[in-house]
Amino acid sequence: MKPTFRIKINNGKVVFEDRYKFDEFLKGIEDKEKLLIIDDIKKPRSENENRYYWGVVIKILADELGYLDKNDVHDAMRLRFLKENGKLETIRSTASLSTQEFEEYLSKIRIFASSELNIIIPEPNSVEF
Repeated sequence: MKPTFRIKINNGKVVFEDRYKFDEFLKGIEDKEKLLIIDDIKKPRSENENRYYWGVVIKILADELGYLDKNDVHDAMRLRFLKENGKLETIRSTASLSTQEFEEYLSKIRIFASSELNIIIPEPNSVEF
């Protein structure tokens, strides 16, 4: 796993969440050439989004299609909508999705369920979960 350090930029300066940890890391890589990449922190999906996904979307599909194990349906949806083609074909984890990507994933599942399986999955704001 690559080392990661949380930062904020204030007035054009880098402010570390844990400067000591960063400084200690630097001691171990002195005189080595490295690449510094700054990336946005992805907001993980909320507990409500997770409950909606597993308790509504995946449950409805599993029940309607006769699956006893919800993980099988989860894996099938990931295979269908989160496949990435590179040198090796991979399937993204739903945990790696940003909130916006997760909403797009859910929308694709609802459209697929409705148009190809004749299964209506309610929108999150129209059902309790």
